[in-house]
Amino acid sequence: MEKLEEKISFQGKSMGEVNEQLSRFEKGFPFLPIVRPAQVNDGILKLNEKELDEFSRLYCHSKEALKVAKFVPASGAASRMFKKLYEFLESNGYLFSYPIAEEFIQNIKKFPFYSDLDISLRKVGSFVDLALQEKDFKLIISHVLHPEGLDYGQLPKGLLKFHRYEDHERTPVHEHFIEGIKYGIGKEGIVRLHFTVSEEHLEGFILETGKVSEVLESKFKVKFEVTFSQQKSSTDTLAVDMDNQPFLDNDGSVLFRPGGHGALLDNLEEMDADLIFIKNIDNVGGAKSVEMTKKYKMAMGGLLLQTQSEIFDLIYRLKAGQEGIKKEVELFLKNKLGISFPETYDHLSELEKERFLTLKLERPIRVCGMVRNTGEPGGGPFWAKDKDGSVSLQIVEKAQINPLHQKALLTESTHFNPVDLVCSIKKPNGKNYQLADFSDPETGLISEKSKSGKSLKALELPGLWNGAMSDWNTLFVEVPLETFNPVKIINDLLREQHQNL
Repeated sequence: MEKLEEKISFQGKSMGEVNEQLSRFEKGFPFLPIVRPAQVNDGILKLNEKELDEFSRLYCHSKEALKVAKFVPASGAASRMFKKLYEFLESNGYLFSYPIAEEFIQNIKKFPFYSDLDISLRKVGSFVDLALQEKDFKLIISHVLHPEGLDYGQLPKGLLKFHRYEDHERTPVHEHFIEGIKYGIGKEGIVRLHFTVSEEHLEGFILETGKVSEVLESKFKVKFEVTFSQQKSSTDTLAVDMDNQPFLDNDGSVLFRPGGHGALLDNLEEMDADLIFIKNIDNVGGAKSVEMTKKYKMAMGGLLLQTQSEIFDLIYRLKAGQEGIKKEVELFLKNKLGISFPETYDHLSELEKERFLTLKLERPIRVCGMVRNTGEPGGGPFWAKDKDGSVSLQIVEKAQINPLHQKALLTESTHFNPVDLVCSIKKPNGKNYQLADFSDPETGLISEKSKSGKSLKALELPGLWNGAMSDWNTLFVEVPLETFNPVKIINDLLREQHQNL
């Protein structure tokens, strides 16, 4: 044990932290006490055209006095997009035995990186049409994935070419800049974008954002402020073997792994912005969806600003002891935020009621877009019971739902979470909330991974938009499916919304 303690101390971790995580592996995480799925008119707002226009106008009228930012988790490697292509490369089988690889080859000219691929093949004495004619499909795919070609298998998603236009191609980074111009021009006429990236790819992001900024600032007469951050090593979590003992890497060190997107909570807290839009790097549909995206983003921003204004006013009046204010706050929490009070609330003293109401008001706020469930993977919107006995809106992952007692609730769920949020982490005094105070540590996950051919268990922190925001004031809004355009496998780029020509 002493040797293990020495290793852990040398690696900058404490034994107390490790023991706590070892205990978590042993006992696991409890299932979330789900009450029912959130649906339209029961936790999910469906805005009509008048409401969309009113909230959009409010946002447009307000944003020039606000620091508006886009927060884009962009650390994800693209390697998982190409899993089936790698399998074909490593096989001795025929192309038709690998449907995804076959579809990729049959549509190779539709991908926005086709011209780059052709140039790459010409450097080794071939070209795409010749390779197709000779049925040298592995040559084509290897030049997409490997360093001698485009090296897409090692790059992050944000730096791949996703869309082709008449005179240029765009990466997801480029598309996020375009979105920022559409709805994110805030105080001082600046579009603020923040990308969370891995250290190894930071230089590539700096080069890409610099190139895009230069082109777009000149074309659209706007200013960009681009910042980056990395997931902090202090948020890395212990990995264990299948017997729940610390997993030792090949060099004998104890393995600590990144704790999932929930580890970005610290990065979010450090944002200096009044309004923060959160959207994954790969969820960009290009020109075909950007106007609808703009419409709903602005409406969600206006809804948040209106709700926040009401909350701040209630906080001020509650602290001033205004007559009848408790009843007004109770109605607001129930009718506007959908919070059901615990059975014990009516038995509290007046002072205890004031404290309860204040705690419910003084929280970060988020408005989350929800799309109709079409079978896409991801968490969904549910009503869940909080530790204090109240019931509130939560984004819940499938793994958090008890398969024995609550599985039926999944079939009743009508929407899922596309990671489409606008939030504010500001207190009434303008300072940021300490976001860890509003996270639920009981909502982490344990997943099975592998390293060097050995199985291991990984500990994931409460997800950024799941348990990490468990105690936020939350509103769900239905958004059109066309605003959700993720690219999880390379052939997703063949979907209509990604084909802009």
